[in-house]
Amino acid sequence: MALSRREIVKDVVQQSTEAAIASTGHVVAIMFETARKVTTEVGAFGTEIFEIAESARRASSDLDDTNPSQS
Repeated sequence: MALSRREIVKDVVQQSTEAAIASTGHVVAIMFETARKVTTEVGAFGTEIFEIAESARRASSDLDDTNPSQS
């Protein structure tokens, strides 16, 4: 039995909609993964900054402890 024109149009619309939704889902997944990775990297950078500041504080403290004449 041959498909009617209306059934063909319905199938085209259905498949096109499914393809659009699948593609949108893939793009959104990529965006969420990218946002997660950026957040992780920003957090790692923040940790590095805190560690550098702490090292500088310790170095300054050590310098003051070993060189009391410069206080």
